Amino acid sequence: MKAFRRLPADVRKSLVMVPGERVLTFSPAGDDGYVVATDQALFLADGTRVPYETIDKASWDEEGLRLLTTDGQSHRALVPEPRLLPETVRERVNATIVVNKHVDLPGRGGVRLVARRRPSGEMVGWTLVFDDGLDPDDPGLRALAEQALEGLRRSMGV
Repeated sequence: MKAFRRLPADVRKSLVMVPGERVLTFSPAGDDGYVVATDQALFLADGTRVPYETIDKASWDEEGLRLLTTDGQSHRALVPEPRLLPETVRERVNATIVVNKHVDLPGRGGVRLVARRRPSGEMVGWTLVFDDGLDPDDPGLRALAEQALEGLRRSMGV
């Protein structure tokens, strides 16, 4: 709770959080505001709320954070001094992953099968991430991936 009290009052009031959501850490985002990590989502400086279960990839460089979400959106946040944000985001995103398994498809490459859940424990669903160069809209390829997914779900009971 101490970190929450150190946030400027206007930033604290601007966060649209769900009941019970807690601030874990934050960092100034240049002159644009703050990036705030809660126990359930990442708030970008523009006020965008990005739930952890929707983050497919987060990477950090000398300028800050790059996010890619499971729906293909990308976000950029300039964070000159990230403090504990990288570790917090990594831990919170990893905590949403129930299953992450790469499966080879016959003669075609492979697909990563990922089951995610919200921090509350509610199951979100499965994502199919095809290897580079594979067309996710190819019906034959999609059928092979769905078959692999069904086999994985049966074997893991998920």
